[in-house]
Amino acid sequence: HVADKYKEMGYRLGQMIAQAGHNLVYGGAVGGLMTTVAEGAHDAGGNVTGVVTDHIARHDRQSDVPDSIVTTANLAERKQVMTELADCFVAMPGGCGTLDEVFTITAAGIMGEHRKPLYLVNPDGFYDWLLQELAHMKSLRFIPAEESYRPHVVGSVEECMEAIAALKPPKGKKAATR
Repeated sequence: HVADKYKEMGYRLGQMIAQAGHNLVYGGAVGGLMTTVAEGAHDAGGNVTGVVTDHIARHDRQSDVPDSIVTTANLAERKQVMTELADCFVAMPGGCGTLDEVFTITAAGIMGEHRKPLYLVNPDGFYDWLLQELAHMKSLRFIPAEESYRPHVVGSVEECMEAIAALKPPKGKKAATR
């Protein structure tokens, strides 16, 4: 189970997303930190959209928190739909699914498929190892030196929301988190 300090941060992030008038788009499954973010947004009166794969729905792992559910055929389509629905992305500390989505969003940004910001919430240096590895890849020219798309690193959910507030997205648009 996810440590309480991360759940508290996630719940606070969900509340702040809703209180700022943003909609939350997330993976829509039960368990994990994102369930807590969705609960925070929902409890604060926010609109929550879950994007689940057919597999998740068939195996009764779909959360009852979202106000609306989008069902996709597979994981690749799920990530595509979340990317299309969101104006920005937030990666909280997480596991393999989080890293998959961080790399998918980053690679798509590098390829020019989108210019939507990705925020890495990095409490206690959670993502420092990843940032060091990305710098290493860039130093070896696996990532072009002139590449400008990269995650924005923030130390807290409060810092993250300050950065999102500065975006001023069009009314009714959604922020996706992972």
